[in-house]
Amino acid sequence: MPHDFMPGLAGVPAATSSISDVDGQHGILEYRGIRIEELCAHSSYLETAYLLLFGHLPTPTEFQQWTTDVTHHRRIKFRIIDLLKCLPEQGHPMDALQAAVAALGMFYPGRNVKDIENNYWSAVRLVAKLPTIVAAWARLRHGDAPISPRDDLGFSENFFYMLTDSVSHPLWADMLDDCLILHAEHTMNASTFTGLVTASTLADPYTVVASSIGALKGPLHGGANEEVVVMLKNIGFPDRARSYVEDILHKKQKLMGFGHRVYKVKDPRATVLQGLCQRLFKECGSSPLYEVALEVERAAGNLLNGKGIYTNVDFYSGIIYDKMGIETDLFTPLFAIARVSGWLAHWLEQLRENKLFRPDQIYSGEHNRPYVPLTQR
Repeated sequence: MPHDFMPGLAGVPAATSSISDVDGQHGILEYRGIRIEELCAHSSYLETAYLLLFGHLPTPTEFQQWTTDVTHHRRIKFRIIDLLKCLPEQGHPMDALQAAVAALGMFYPGRNVKDIENNYWSAVRLVAKLPTIVAAWARLRHGDAPISPRDDLGFSENFFYMLTDSVSHPLWADMLDDCLILHAEHTMNASTFTGLVTASTLADPYTVVASSIGALKGPLHGGANEEVVVMLKNIGFPDRARSYVEDILHKKQKLMGFGHRVYKVKDPRATVLQGLCQRLFKECGSSPLYEVALEVERAAGNLLNGKGIYTNVDFYSGIIYDKMGIETDLFTPLFAIARVSGWLAHWLEQLRENKLFRPDQIYSGEHNRPYVPLTQR
């Protein structure tokens, strides 16, 4: 096999970017040069989204306008609701979200991606409407009517309201905001690369985001947080954690929520999320899943010592969502709600000096094979 072939394009730069940076050796993640710990401590999701999209923290006037624009574009067309009603209730929410986002492009044409103003409003709509779509689907599949967004509620608080028809515990909105910040961007990951490939064809932003959603759904990417909660529930009790981990490693299977292509230390997002878990459980009561998770991490740490495999962002996020009463299959859609700002930031960056993605391949097949007539096969 030629030496220049890199399966999965591992380590092969596909773009230059000023949006985010990862130091995998020291566990550092920055958005536009600002560490995520700083953003979680001082920022909000909408402010972080602005930072990612436009390259700087907004002034008070800019932030007020951005917040107003997003707030006033949360509602979705009734035909989008009709579309969701036509989908099978047992379908995965990510499939419903992908279909609805793709359909948005028919209502808000954004084909002229050289139109800066139109691109701005496309970004506003996508950031604003994804939570509404997810909440609407979550209710429709159970036979409940969608809840219209409230302009007087903040971004995360409004999502809980649309989901439950009630105002959530004050702490929950703050914690969801932090979770969204942590999931908003992460350099050249699979879904971002998928979106960039689509964007390089000059497809509209709704198609770009829909393609990214498709990549995010997979269990090796965004879908892993669902798998972690399923794993923890299957383990059931802390004293069963070590035997479970030993069995998984013996079978050479993947331990969900562990390992990362970039980080060789604990994912800094996992560290922040673990702190959020502790804060949440202190005020709202503990979770049996958290106790199991601690034992799983402890056992894995002992058994994988020195192999550079640690917990990643998926390990603790699902535990927080589960404690808040969010259904497990909505965890990945929440990831998409957050990551849309990162996808769109890369889309806008791609458009500045766009070049169509057209990677090469190494052919490993035969040559000069004769055609054999059907009667002779």
